[in-house]
Amino acid sequence: GQVRYSVAEEAKVGTVLGRLWQDVGVEGGDVEARRLRVVWQGRRAGVEVSGASGALVVSSRVDREELCGKSAACSLRLELLLERPLRVFHVELEVTDINDNAPLFPAARKNISIAESSLPGSRFPLEGASDADIGANAQLSYTLSSSEHFRLNLQKSNERSNVPDLVLTKPLDRETVPVHRLLLTASDGGRPSLTGTVELIISVLDANDNAPHFNQSVYKVQLLENATAQTLVVRVKATDPDEGSNSEVTYTAMNFIPPSGEDIFSVNPHTGEVRLTGALDFEEVSVFDFRIEARDKGTPPLSSHCSVELEVLDVNDNAPEVWVTSLSVPVPEDAPVGTVVALLSVSDRDSGANGRVSCWVRPASPLAVESRLLGSYSLVLREALDRERVWEYEVEVFAEDGGQPSLRASRGVRVPVSDVNDNAPRFSQAVYTVLCRENQGAGAEVARVFARDPDEGSNGRVRYSLWEGAAGERAPVGGWRPASSYVSVDAESGVVWAVQALDYEEVQVVQFEVRAVDAGEPALVGNATVQLFVVDENDNAPMLLPTTGGGGAGLVPPLSPVAGTSLEAVSGQESETLWAWASWGGPAGQVVAKIRAVDADSGYNAWLRYEVLEPRGKGPFRVGVYSGEVSTARALEEADGPWQRLVIVVRDHGEPSRSATATLSVSLVEGGEKALAAAGSSSVSGLLLPGEGGTAGVVSSWTNVWLVVSICAVSSVFVVSLLLYGACRW
Repeated sequence: GQVRYSVAEEAKVGTVLGRLWQDVGVEGGDVEARRLRVVWQGRRAGVEVSGASGALVVSSRVDREELCGKSAACSLRLELLLERPLRVFHVELEVTDINDNAPLFPAARKNISIAESSLPGSRFPLEGASDADIGANAQLSYTLSSSEHFRLNLQKSNERSNVPDLVLTKPLDRETVPVHRLLLTASDGGRPSLTGTVELIISVLDANDNAPHFNQSVYKVQLLENATAQTLVVRVKATDPDEGSNSEVTYTAMNFIPPSGEDIFSVNPHTGEVRLTGALDFEEVSVFDFRIEARDKGTPPLSSHCSVELEVLDVNDNAPEVWVTSLSVPVPEDAPVGTVVALLSVSDRDSGANGRVSCWVRPASPLAVESRLLGSYSLVLREALDRERVWEYEVEVFAEDGGQPSLRASRGVRVPVSDVNDNAPRFSQAVYTVLCRENQGAGAEVARVFARDPDEGSNGRVRYSLWEGAAGERAPVGGWRPASSYVSVDAESGVVWAVQALDYEEVQVVQFEVRAVDAGEPALVGNATVQLFVVDENDNAPMLLPTTGGGGAGLVPPLSPVAGTSLEAVSGQESETLWAWASWGGPAGQVVAKIRAVDADSGYNAWLRYEVLEPRGKGPFRVGVYSGEVSTARALEEADGPWQRLVIVVRDHGEPSRSATATLSVSLVEGGEKALAAAGSSSVSGLLLPGEGGTAGVVSSWTNVWLVVSICAVSSVFVVSLLLYGACRW
């Protein structure tokens, strides 16, 4: 609502105008805590709020005439602001007039020349007094000192003032009384009444007995306030029936109300044209009254007067004014729709449609202007805020009046948005696929994860942790083990470290979840899955398998490695010794023995090939490159001796290659019966019979085929994994 107070001008300093805290419904003890204060709109008066009592008191001299001039109503608008919570009350302060200004004449003395030929009843206009007060205090009455020749007559010039005329009641005789001295007194209607005086010095002149005469007594004119200098206001015309110099008329402007009109208008003394010499301002003065005197050049000169009433018409020459009376920033991004951000005061000094103002906000934003009372607006939220999208709004509040053309003004308002923890950390990838070579030492960096939180300050600080859930994410190894036994995550940087060296033969994939938690209240969480693929290294040498039964060559306890061979430079298994037999005269391609070996690695690192290391060159025996079958390269002869010693190396395809060697001793016999006899009498187990050797060779060939197929399949899976990882990273 709106509270009204009234104060008389010139009230004593300290005068209490009203108890604000009672009128606005605030507890007396809350006045200082809620910071009750006054915000003026436009003109300011000498009143303030007492901080202790919460009363509106006079703080300095209050002069109604200085604040409002001649305006009939003198009302000042102000706003009372209360904080915690923010409330605003509109107060209208009416300043009432007292009779503190006496009537004032333009001059202390007035010289008047009157021809002695003037007839009784002749009127002589006098300059009236002015009173800065209003109403009854400015209603003037006039009295004239006693005289047998003159009396006073009041002439109503318009609805607002009376003008005194001096009326001749008895013919003058210059020879008897050449000069008459009278005292004109102006009294106002105040209580007590104040007075002002002017001395009239009347000189009686002879001759010229016809005064000029205006064609109309009152000229009413309307003029736009934006009229330029030298604009013709009105042309007055007075005629004099006399002849010669007695009929030559000159014009003079006088008795301006308000007196400032003397600097705004001028009259051409010869033509009677009234022109504008200053600037008009409807907001300062809307009506000017003045009189024009037409005086002839007779002796004595005669004169007559007419009135000019000029009404100033308003034009839209004042742009609206916008003030920010209160601003509550920054605004939390979770502030509800309808939250008041700022209080605005808008005014326009023009009147009518020129003074009607509308407001809006640009550019488009979640902020809008709402009208509260006449000239008072609120800047409120109409949409929810998001600091991560827009952290600050720079808006302009525009005010436009209803004039033609319209005028507008603007006021910039900066509204920063404060952060709340409304965004969880978010990883750059939902799933991280990482390749890690086996045998990297503990503490080696195997991966790096990153989560971004768009919030500000502590709400955006992220810490990482390895989350194993209720039962923990576990890696499928021999016996399930938690992921934390393999890796750990740096809380600050998100770097994933190896806790121990990873062994491909023990674990091929470690899958775990990394959790990112911000420092907000309450804390928000983001998750990402890390799939760690262990890449095989060639860290296992081939290992020879023992032969069971009579299906292959016999394996005896290992002997010392073969000396003098170039393969000794490559790491490998110690040489094993095998025993087999072959018959002289047998055809080429006879399978003598089969060497079997395995490699704990995978892929190319486990793909084995067999070579004859000794004897070098073309010997009687050869070995299958991938099958390991030892067969005759040609028909055996007695010249080949009773036995042959072969050194066979088994190597993988890794980088660097690893190998193992086996020594095969082949006894050469004459035929199958002798071989059987030898087999029956031999104490060496594992002697390979020809029939058994052929059957075992076929089985071993199929085993090697499936081994090659398995190796190719594993290699294909590995290549596909690399391609998928590269695609995900891209």
